[in-house]
Amino acid sequence: MAENKKFKRVILKLSGEAMAGSKGFGIDPETVYSLAKQIKEVTDQGIEVAIVNGGGNIWRGLSGYNKGMDRATADYMGMLATVINSLALQDSLENLGVPCRVQVAIEMRQIAEPYIRRRAVRHLEKARVVIFAAGTGNPYFSTDTTAALRAAEIEADAILMAKKGVDGVYDSDPAKNPDAKKFDSLDYIEVIQRKLSVMDSTAISLCMDNKIPIVVFNIDKPGNILKAALGEEIGTLVGGNL
Repeated sequence: MAENKKFKRVILKLSGEAMAGSKGFGIDPETVYSLAKQIKEVTDQGIEVAIVNGGGNIWRGLSGYNKGMDRATADYMGMLATVINSLALQDSLENLGVPCRVQVAIEMRQIAEPYIRRRAVRHLEKARVVIFAAGTGNPYFSTDTTAALRAAEIEADAILMAKKGVDGVYDSDPAKNPDAKKFDSLDYIEVIQRKLSVMDSTAISLCMDNKIPIVVFNIDKPGNILKAALGEEIGTLVGGNL
């Protein structure tokens, strides 16, 4: 990765668990506030930031499905969980003086704007953070796919893939294999062929088709979001020559 290659516009992909802190479930206000401060560090550099949240700290659609629920119903519940997380993050950002808009793929006018691509881009151009909530609005699609789709739509320079407990992409689970090898860089097709846990195959394919680089890094260390946004050597780079 080239030194001091600052991105102009990024999508930050946060897992739901990132909102829960050490609790592992629900929303921890102190953790969310800490994330908001790190996001402010990025916007202070003049970098446009859009965010996609997961909802696993509240509800996982696939878990509900595996326990006998209708898949579409379980997935819609997961989309609503991402809206709850997005509103919490919006509140913390605004408390720090960072203008922020939540756009939802499922219409709910009382609490958020509907997703409109041109409006989202205009918000970003005006230095507002935009949080894309409720996934793609369709069941059977993950929030990883949402991040890839929105990144293509708004012409983001990269997806910053924040991971808990791991500082990049490994050839096996480092928690189970002490000899696991970390990759500094990977091609998209390698991720698919090796079945590495970066994103699901739909999301990776979207990034590959649209040549969107992915920076996979550890969210647990404060300051890493800024480092990733500034193009510093951190974590694992999937696709592209930065």
